[in-house]
Amino acid sequence: MLGSEKIMSFVGVSDADRARVFYRDTLGLSLISEDGFALAFDVGGIMLRVTPVHEVRPQPHTVLGWQVKDATATARALAKAGVQLERYPHVQQDEDGVWTAPGGAKIAWFKDPDGNVLSIAQL
Repeated sequence: MLGSEKIMSFVGVSDADRARVFYRDTLGLSLISEDGFALAFDVGGIMLRVTPVHEVRPQPHTVLGWQVKDATATARALAKAGVQLERYPHVQQDEDGVWTAPGGAKIAWFKDPDGNVLSIAQL
């Protein structure tokens, strides 16, 4: 039923202004609309709705991720933009914060201003 429909993604935030700066200015996403209910960004043809909520409860896992061509270059660009990459003691990450999974994927994690875990992955 929904297999051929375009997916949307959502992330809850506590402050729309702070989220706008992070998602638009720091990450470089295109803001397509904002209406008091959400900031809508275009991410490669997919809509990301960044929604102000009363209380953000960051999850201990990734809630939003990007598939990238070069994880190391992207991790370095994020760091240059002021984004701190997360370090996890249970995975071996290189100096750029990139982990190479057993299957060969290269993954790095970072958080938005509300603590939502985001990731980049080179598959």
